[in-house]
Amino acid sequence: MRLVVLVSGSGTNLQAMIDTLHTGEGPVEIVAVGADKPCTGLDRAGAAGIETFVVAPSEHADRAAWNRALQRAVASHRPDRVVFAGFMRIVDAEFEAAFPGAIVNTHPSLLPSFPGAHAVRDALAYGVKITGATVHEVVADVDAGPILAQVAVAVAEDDTESSLHERIKTAERELLVSTLDRLSRGAHGSGEPRPRP
Repeated sequence: MRLVVLVSGSGTNLQAMIDTLHTGEGPVEIVAVGADKPCTGLDRAGAAGIETFVVAPSEHADRAAWNRALQRAVASHRPDRVVFAGFMRIVDAEFEAAFPGAIVNTHPSLLPSFPGAHAVRDALAYGVKITGATVHEVVADVDAGPILAQVAVAVAEDDTESSLHERIKTAERELLVSTLDRLSRGAHGSGEPRPRP
């Protein structure tokens, strides 16, 4: 399974994928890592010998032009899956349509509960005792795609947004890796590999 991974920051999810999936011994290969700006995630990819690219919004006339440039850059690597690993940009419907059912994202809650940018803060404010992480397919509506896997994380009485988020991120990394491994072996419902976009 050929992966293109998109990042915007530190790349800890990416590093977990490199350490466990991109070993040259299994069915997963990270063929490229892209970003919307220079970031530590690109450095991690470079250190692993993975090709990198940057498609910066500031270098394009508008959001649509940036989306098309990003779409071309991703498609040039012929991915089976596109993984948003801490990618902090929302892509448009045309980008999503170019990779139907193939874009994977993570979210720090048990979707459909607490979608959006402040999931951990919202879970704490609501007073839930269990939250977690979700790996899902990306569709036009934010955090609304089919759920591929979830893991629960208990909320401690003394949790802050930061402490809870750190535990969720640890669980999220493990969930992402295990889900991609399962998908690479054809276990995504029908059991048949998805056609390459």
